[in-house]
Amino acid sequence: MTAKLTILIVEPDKTRADAIIDSLSATGDHHIRVLSESTGLARSVAELNPDLVLVDVANPSRDAIDALTLASSPLERPVAMFVDRSDDGLTKAAIEAGVSAYVVDGMHPDRIKPVLDAAIARFHMFSRMRSELAATKRALEERKIIDRAKGILMRARNMSEDEAYALIRKTAMGQNKKIADVAQALVTASELLS
Repeated sequence: MTAKLTILIVEPDKTRADAIIDSLSATGDHHIRVLSESTGLARSVAELNPDLVLVDVANPSRDAIDALTLASSPLERPVAMFVDRSDDGLTKAAIEAGVSAYVVDGMHPDRIKPVLDAAIARFHMFSRMRSELAATKRALEERKIIDRAKGILMRARNMSEDEAYALIRKTAMGQNKKIADVAQALVTASELLS
């Protein structure tokens, strides 16, 4: 945590909030905002657009975890949650909701920096994995469409698979489009004509 971050802290206890701020201030010059209750969290997250959300909850419930994580958009930014006690169900709910770090046994100021560093690293790792998965799914869908388009051309024009692909590719190049887009147009036209 070396860059200047915008950090939103959700902490109802002012003494604990001050301790968190002091601990964060020791790690760098960050823009820190404290929310004393979670009721306005969604609005505050939207307005502030923090780089990181730090939540300190003494007695979490499944509803509280769901509300906090949904409001703080854990898929868009790292969320670190500190709880005084938990159970397996709550831990699982927090992880499934996308919380980057779920720390049981409360928030200790001396542990904030390593936990937040880990939360940020874990968030970026999962973000890359989500991007790679989305790209892989997109490529697979494009491959399916191209294969369908080749099949249509092979049947309609009595050509080989290589010839069908070459025709799709040549058409895409001539129209300055992606091969998958030309294939999709061919599949759509074929569905309309059948």
